[in-house]
Amino acid sequence: MTPAKSNSEKYNELVDRLRSTFGDEIAFEAAVGGDFFTVGSLECALLRSLGLAPTDLVVDVGCGSGRLAAQLSDLPDIRYLGTDIVPALVDQARKVTGRADWRFEVTNGLSIPCEDGAADFVCFFSVFTHLSHEDCFRYLREAKRALKPGGRIVFSFLEFYIFSHWPVFEASVDNSQIYDHHNQFIERTAIDAWRSRLGLNLDLIADGDKPHIPIDRELVWHDGRVMKDFGALGQSVAVVSKPK
Repeated sequence: MTPAKSNSEKYNELVDRLRSTFGDEIAFEAAVGGDFFTVGSLECALLRSLGLAPTDLVVDVGCGSGRLAAQLSDLPDIRYLGTDIVPALVDQARKVTGRADWRFEVTNGLSIPCEDGAADFVCFFSVFTHLSHEDCFRYLREAKRALKPGGRIVFSFLEFYIFSHWPVFEASVDNSQIYDHHNQFIERTAIDAWRSRLGLNLDLIADGDKPHIPIDRELVWHDGRVMKDFGALGQSVAVVSKPK
């Protein structure tokens, strides 16, 4: 029997297929879900709304090709650590930011290469959407270790509660996705149980289909939808914090 492929192997193979089919420019955007500029801008705006300070340390787990990093790179004193399991994506993120003072690391497993109590924010955008519940919990536990007291964990997730998330589930049921990419749904009761077990505070849960992120400029999706004043990532968002 052939051993099952790990998430790392599947994701690296996906990126390789995209690059060979479409070329690097399209592939590096498609590998992180598309709408590179718009989603990155929303992620950055979300952190700002949560109190991102000029010298904060942001740990971006699953940084991909630099979607969030590119939007943070103009902030001169922000400290940043980006991690991903795909070397080609990490190289691209390093390239698009041009920040020699920032760290980018290729990781294997669920560890975060950050010292204890150092981070102000640990982000998991479109990460828990592809992991088992057990690995989500392991990552939350690791993120808590890396956080300063009062620091925040921000993650996006898919849930059955949101009607617009159903096409993702239906595609998995029908096995109609072009590439083998696991999609994980998480219920809010699970999030509450995880944060409670870890001694974390629940600061925010926002529906993925309802505008809740303050934006200071008009943002346009590739399909022509326009967001003004407030935007939403499409995926739901949870914010939990380490007690002070």
